[in-house]
Amino acid sequence: MKLASIKKVLILVAILAVPGFLYYELVHQGKNRYKPLPFFGPKAVASTYHTFHGKKIPDTIYHKLPDFRFVNQEADTLSWRSFRGRIIVLNLFYTKGNNYAVQFANKAMGAYLQSYGTNNMIRLAGLSIDPVTDRPSELKPYAAKLGAKAGKWDLMTGDSTAVYNWINEGLFIDAHQDFDKGERKFIYSNLFVLLDPQHRIRGYYDATNQEALSKLNDEVKVLVAEELRARRAKEPV
Repeated sequence: MKLASIKKVLILVAILAVPGFLYYELVHQGKNRYKPLPFFGPKAVASTYHTFHGKKIPDTIYHKLPDFRFVNQEADTLSWRSFRGRIIVLNLFYTKGNNYAVQFANKAMGAYLQSYGTNNMIRLAGLSIDPVTDRPSELKPYAAKLGAKAGKWDLMTGDSTAVYNWINEGLFIDAHQDFDKGERKFIYSNLFVLLDPQHRIRGYYDATNQEALSKLNDEVKVLVAEELRARRAKEPV
């Protein structure tokens, strides 16, 4: 066989082999190569184990946000039961005052609504840090201006103590009220938080940083893939 013919055969074999190799890497090796998102908050070692490559590895107990009872723009009472099985993109806001940071975050949330509005795995939520002012009667017209429909993008409020405890001790985000020359001001870390269906924190993102918002968009997709993978693993063979 001539050298030119041999080269053609080798090229043909390589072309035919590439799809099979990629399929093996993505499907058979993908499980081992998949890197899930990190968990934030305190962790503890569990008394149970899982097996990896024949080795018993202790399970980890990750921080979970406590349950809550907040109300949304329709005056509906919400709790974790209301978000069962959902991935949540959450931010903090307040309605009164000319706050650029809140406006920027609302615009970003509106963009996520456009991207994920038809995805039933994902819910958007805002929690007011001014629950005294931001009652449902105030939130309803505010939500209408944003296009925030309850059940997809819930704007929540509640008892002041419960709200601030949930933010500071559950989300580990600094938020408090202060007074400057008799004027009330809100001091808080303006972040988006990504929560998985098990109520665990999987990411923090600066609500006014476009690079961080793009990262959140990417990591929502990663978390969706992670959740679908976990659901398939639980299906009976």
